[in-house]
Amino acid sequence: MAIKSAFLFCSLVVFALAGTEAVKPSHHSSIPFNRSSFPSDFIFGAGSAAHQVEGAALQYGRGPSIWDTFTRKYPAGKVKGGVNQQGVHFYNNLINDLLSNGLIPFVTLFHWDLPQALEDEYGGFLSDKIVEDFQEYADFVFKTFGDRVKHWVTVNEPNIFTISGYNGGTFAPGRCSNYVGNCTSGDSATEPYIVGHHILLAHAAAVKLYKEKYQASQKGRIGITLVTRWYEPKYKTDASRKAASRAVEFSLGWFLHPITYGEYPSSMRSILGSRLPKFTKSQSKTIKGSLDFLGMNYYTTNYAEPASISISVNHSYNSDIQATLTTQKNGVSIGKPTTISWFVVYPRGIRELMLYIKDQYKNPPVYITENGVPEPNNNIVPIKEALKDITRIRYLHGHLFYLLKSVKDGVNVKGYYVWAFHDNFEWASGYTIRFGLTFIDYKNNLKRHLKYSALWLKMFLLN
Repeated sequence: MAIKSAFLFCSLVVFALAGTEAVKPSHHSSIPFNRSSFPSDFIFGAGSAAHQVEGAALQYGRGPSIWDTFTRKYPAGKVKGGVNQQGVHFYNNLINDLLSNGLIPFVTLFHWDLPQALEDEYGGFLSDKIVEDFQEYADFVFKTFGDRVKHWVTVNEPNIFTISGYNGGTFAPGRCSNYVGNCTSGDSATEPYIVGHHILLAHAAAVKLYKEKYQASQKGRIGITLVTRWYEPKYKTDASRKAASRAVEFSLGWFLHPITYGEYPSSMRSILGSRLPKFTKSQSKTIKGSLDFLGMNYYTTNYAEPASISISVNHSYNSDIQATLTTQKNGVSIGKPTTISWFVVYPRGIRELMLYIKDQYKNPPVYITENGVPEPNNNIVPIKEALKDITRIRYLHGHLFYLLKSVKDGVNVKGYYVWAFHDNFEWASGYTIRFGLTFIDYKNNLKRHLKYSALWLKMFLLN
């Protein structure tokens, strides 16, 4: 959702479209499939995020966040600092409008836009003080909207928030060591893991609160959304296999292992030593099992091979994984390249990831909460041509094909959400790329145009 930061996932089953032009995707199977091929209770939808789509950064009582965006509900950063009723009114209307149109809100509490007030007061997620404030925020949101919202996500992509914000310094709050990037402050050797630790504690506190205070009466479910690329061993060697395994553990296992088993992966503990915080017995007990479902974002796959281990004291997340990640082997790409250098199209990876979660993490209920492909924002191309996003159709078709195979393999997949509902601000890439099913004309009062992918998805869902 949004309230303060969020993912809002809207079911797409009521696209009111006409005059569609048939577009045939590349086929991964001679056997056709569509919505009816999936279980009847399988959910389809599309996603958006407050900072990426809402705008109005300086209006309606909104206080600044570390992205100078949406803390619309709590200008002071905390519930005790006062609630912005304009923000409450906005989201009450939004949720009610969704429900009245047969759409299901699937809501995320935190999508990276931490209130700047908390960053200034105690360093945000670098301090364990964030846990109490996050729990208070979650309490208000559950109380205010939980009568209508039945799917809650605590945090979106915590590893990206930590790596980009506290290791490389390319995302807010822009912290890193000077040997990693051009940051004025930070410690890439320790801060990513401190922040990740506090995110896990905040997540667990919110889940505990929901289960004890609200779940019985509201009958909702709560989880967390993680993201990882899939990593294939670059060569058929034990070293490459270990590098690929380590890369997954340092991205997915970093958060899912504590949530499943109450402790960090052994590879992280071995490599990081004292740089990786420890859970108390009480914390471990609270974190273990703290989800009703797992949100998974999947986009692409890379090759992994072992990196030379440096004895340098200049540690960072990038050196800690001890793996070199690439998209090519012997000059051949693992998948079709896109407008982003590290992003190649590799649909098979979503099935490999699902099987890995099934085998390693007790097969939890999984929603694919983001899956999509970028295309360049070319201002020269006429809108009529820009709507013909054939690459996106092929991308979605391929990933749905392998996701269906995952379901048949016994993976407990419950839903699939396209990223994104419409074009938006894509963080470090700004408006230079487009992920949307809907084209936004930034030069003409943000006018919307349905892309071919939206029409194709409509036909897929309506069989």
